[in-house]
Amino acid sequence: MVDNQQYDVIVIGTGAGGGTLAHRLAPTGKRVLILERGGYLPRERDNWESTAVFVKGKYRAPEFWYDKHGDRFPPEVNYYVGGNTKFFGAALFRLRPEDFGELRHHGGISPAWPLRYEDLEPYYTEAEHLYLVHGRHGEDPGEGPVSAQYALPPVLHEPRIQQLSDDLESHGLHPFHLPIGVNLTQDSEGRATHDSVCIRCNRVDGFPCLVRGKADSQVVCVDPALRHDNVDMVTGANVRKLETDDTGRTVTAVVAELEDGSEARFGADIVVVACGAVNSAALLLRSANERHPRGLANSSDVVGRHYMRHNNLALMAVSHEPNDTQFQKTLALNDWYLGADDWEFPLGGIQMLGKSDADQIKGEAPRWAGMASPDMPFEVLAHHAVDFWLCGEDLPQPENRVTLDDKGDIHLALDEKNNVEGLKRLQHKLRGMLGKLGMHPHHLLPHSLYLHKGMPIGATAHQAGTVRFGTDPRSSALDVDCKAHDLDNLYVVDTSFFPSIGAVNPSLTAIANAMRVGDLIAERIR
Repeated sequence: MVDNQQYDVIVIGTGAGGGTLAHRLAPTGKRVLILERGGYLPRERDNWESTAVFVKGKYRAPEFWYDKHGDRFPPEVNYYVGGNTKFFGAALFRLRPEDFGELRHHGGISPAWPLRYEDLEPYYTEAEHLYLVHGRHGEDPGEGPVSAQYALPPVLHEPRIQQLSDDLESHGLHPFHLPIGVNLTQDSEGRATHDSVCIRCNRVDGFPCLVRGKADSQVVCVDPALRHDNVDMVTGANVRKLETDDTGRTVTAVVAELEDGSEARFGADIVVVACGAVNSAALLLRSANERHPRGLANSSDVVGRHYMRHNNLALMAVSHEPNDTQFQKTLALNDWYLGADDWEFPLGGIQMLGKSDADQIKGEAPRWAGMASPDMPFEVLAHHAVDFWLCGEDLPQPENRVTLDDKGDIHLALDEKNNVEGLKRLQHKLRGMLGKLGMHPHHLLPHSLYLHKGMPIGATAHQAGTVRFGTDPRSSALDVDCKAHDLDNLYVVDTSFFPSIGAVNPSLTAIANAMRVGDLIAERIR
């Protein structure tokens, strides 16, 4: 036990933000302590079983949050070393340069960041290399300038997805190879071979990887960081509050509840919070004291506010021809990301999902009654399935927020109809093309089980925005370095700092920013 020892830096959380920052600080030789609420995810056959992962929710945290009406719901959160990256789809996109500026949407304004794309670009490149991203810059005409090509070639499409790509191109669109962080074996032409673990199991979206084939934070960052003698980690440490000195300017203790129910206290010159946007906000609110009556870093009253989580649709089309693809997550399309010929506002992006199997489709069957062909067995339907994920931007609203009740339970208020018109139009674009893409034009079926739509408020995979950064302490909790305006030694490096979320998976931006902040902290403690 490392209780009562003093560290240079404590990092709370091991996901895309916390794990990456710990990895960045490990070579400094400074004493770093990582605190993780969970333990190591067990490597077992159920890691790859659809029924265990999706139907039974075996690896979800056994907890409930409450909506604005006081009704409880189980959030999609997982407490393990590696955080939610253990279950992410490993789609690692950059935000576009336009996402860093103010954008006008049908539902309101997406605010500008205090950084430009150019400020984060070198870190995007490093993040892509560290997280084993396979891709090819230059294929998506709307992407920002890059300083270096991906270190690894794109995973080439299997025949049915290559045909889909060709069909999209023939209609004047610009599909590109989806940037994905996986550890694959490829042949001389860049095709993933069948001895690649992710190809063989097709378990990327929503599954933990039994054989460490996915570039998650544990595999890429935490385990390598722990090989340094100056880095320690305590698992099963549920951080309950942060204490400050009498001035309120310095965090002096990190107080955690351990697995045996005992309390442990840890101290460091610098404390970094990276618990996920909801839990980071909850921790700061729970740490209220006389100097910070509304919670730490919250003189602006923005902590917990401006919660975002993307507007998502997971959809399954039915191909006329069988879809024998084993690794389907190789294609994306951003032609309508910022608008369309028939609409001036952003719609969002389309990408492929991991391929549906019969167990997932059986789980959906009650919702699909009368929608799919009644004479098509689940196994046949799965053989013809082509799966898409549509992503539109959620806008930051102060009323969408995290709060705590008198018992300390988390309440999440969310307007589920915030800026959804663009996503509806994006779905209409896809549906209108099905007949031209070799699909049944009337079979575009929603997944609630596979991703989020059955219980939208519980879809917390892309949570962001609750501890936003900015230049004005009156309207932001963090400065541009992600240090709290109100405290001298408190930083936040998960997706809480986002002032807007764009319409792509937020993980790569969190990773790149953690590298940036890690360099700033390394310089400070040096």
